[in-house]
Amino acid sequence: MLSGIIVGLLLGFVLQRGRFCVVGAYRDVFLSKKFTIFIALFIVVALQSIGVWALHSLGYISIKSQEFYWLSTIIGGIVFGFGMVIAGGCATGTWYRAGEGLIGSIAALLFYAFSASAVKYGVILPLRDNLNTFKISDGTFYQSLGISPWILVLALSLVVGFFVIRELRKPRLKFARLKPRKQGISHILFEKSWHPFVTAVLVALIAILAWPLSSLSGRNHGLGITTPSANLVQYLSTGDVQFIDWGVFLVLGIALGSFLGAKLSGEFRFRLPDKKL
Repeated sequence: MLSGIIVGLLLGFVLQRGRFCVVGAYRDVFLSKKFTIFIALFIVVALQSIGVWALHSLGYISIKSQEFYWLSTIIGGIVFGFGMVIAGGCATGTWYRAGEGLIGSIAALLFYAFSASAVKYGVILPLRDNLNTFKISDGTFYQSLGISPWILVLALSLVVGFFVIRELRKPRLKFARLKPRKQGISHILFEKSWHPFVTAVLVALIAILAWPLSSLSGRNHGLGITTPSANLVQYLSTGDVQFIDWGVFLVLGIALGSFLGAKLSGEFRFRLPDKKL
């Protein structure tokens, strides 16, 4: 359990200092036609694919195919995507922004956690169960193609690598910078802006680390936000300790890590949303 909060601390700190969020990736693509953060998102996916499959191949973790609830996935994706825009953050983004003092994100986090609890355990559970009757049986994409999963991992990595190299070769605009107030590692950690690709690599490494550490507690998963958020609500409302698991410590660690990152960099303060929002 302790490893859950440590992983959460690392993730929250990295997300806060790197300003890394899925919403930001899509926002930049559609509003300013910039693809840097979007590419960074796929760096996380590609590196985690390599790391997780390596751990599986070496026997440290076990990845099992599951049924694919396609209708629930489509509807849930649409609702969640709409909610991300309204809330101004994805699941992890909402947790880390709440940790740095954004009142809007704190409110969004409360609604997100209670909604997740209602879907997983409460009044919306029957609807979810009905939607889950529309499913595809156990199996994987690579099994359907009759190829090794490593072929898909390699293909994804090569495509992502191509776009990374192309992005890095673009001429960078130069801006006037204030004289740094900190030096050395303190400047890097708490003052200097992090490149999205650096942040992506760190997030991917943390995500890979989460798998074996989580499995040691009996939870055979990597990073997960929604179910732990729902479990936290269930624990607070029922007092049943069975809802406290590695994932709950993970999400609490994200908020705490973000708070520490914001506090040590002088960015923490309680802020209301802009009136235009």
